Amino acid sequence: AALHFSAGARARILKSGGTVLTLDQLALRTPTGSNTVLLRGPKNAREARKHFGAAGVPNSSTVPYIRSKGRKFEKARGR
Repeated sequence: AALHFSAGARARILKSGGTVLTLDQLALRTPTGSNTVLLRGPKNAREARKHFGAAGVPNSSTVPYIRSKGRKFEKARGR
């Protein structure tokens, strides 16, 4: 069950023999929520998390905020 499904995700679920439910359909099917496991995606998989933390600390792999990823933009010293 999910709030919404992308077309590709819906197609993969149905192709493998699964059923696609929204959360209100799930609540009607199992009102008590027995035998139900709710999952959620990783919170730390965001692009913004790469930039968090101090840059000058040893063993820090913090990504700098830069204008472009070209040859001239913060490429020195292993950035």
